[in-house]
Amino acid sequence: MLQEIEQKITEFLQDSNIQNMKPLLVVLGPTASGKTAFSIKLAKIFDGEIISADSRQIYKLMEIGTAKVKLNEMDGVTHYMIDEVDPDSEFTLADYVKKAKFYIEEILKHGKLPILVGGTGLYIRAICQNYNIPSVPPNPELREKLQKDYAEKGEDYVYKKLKRIDPENAARIHPHNHVYVIRAIEIATAGMNKRDMHGESEYNLLKIGIDWERERLYQRIDERAQNQIDEGLINETKTLLQKGYTVKLPSMSSLGYPEIIAYINGKISLTDALSLIQQNTRNYAKRQLTWFRREPDVLWVPGEQITE
Repeated sequence: MLQEIEQKITEFLQDSNIQNMKPLLVVLGPTASGKTAFSIKLAKIFDGEIISADSRQIYKLMEIGTAKVKLNEMDGVTHYMIDEVDPDSEFTLADYVKKAKFYIEEILKHGKLPILVGGTGLYIRAICQNYNIPSVPPNPELREKLQKDYAEKGEDYVYKKLKRIDPENAARIHPHNHVYVIRAIEIATAGMNKRDMHGESEYNLLKIGIDWERERLYQRIDERAQNQIDEGLINETKTLLQKGYTVKLPSMSSLGYPEIIAYINGKISLTDALSLIQQNTRNYAKRQLTWFRREPDVLWVPGEQITE
């Protein structure tokens, strides 16, 4: 299978050269599917550099919980869009697109292949479809009302409101992520429609998706969650809390941290925390797969043939 993929990429690069288009290789798939190792392998073969498309790996100090690639795992391949901002910094889709496009251009200038890698579907789609990100200023009155709704009616009530007015955006945002839910309602209320954001791609694209049998993927997710506990997720979470980063931040709503915070606060056992991380991550992978199955022109490859 790897030989077939190599041939496909070679033809893609030749086609990009003939058409005088900028090549962009995309590696996508659900969490724990093996994107990191596979993309590094491709980068070594095709002299590439990697741009992360992960909405949590942009945050500093969050290594274990976000399954961030380690320096020794990079194998000399340069990675971008990792450790960009502090955990309490606001980082929007517009911020991501601006920085990622800058890095893509820098990689191309150096004669290397840019490889966009990750599981945040909106990040990938925004780059591939050349989103024109709307500039919507904060709406203090709406934010105050929604915060009141959270306090009085609960997060399900507010999240259902987002699902009614922007179901596509709601599908990618976790109900616990209050900051993102409020911002999404703010944008949708301003009358912005994602269909109006799409443009013509700036790049010649080849998208490769990693596909696993569902039960095998869930097994990989469960194993990784256990490894994160073993590697020190509890201490990492305690350190973040000591630095003043609370669970209310978008960064700290990342899978793993809320469950471990509940354990640290004595609300649940470590066994229950691990089970919750595993279940919540499986649910997230299911949502990712639903998103990526709608992504056009993806070359799906069996995970067991490229990662094991």
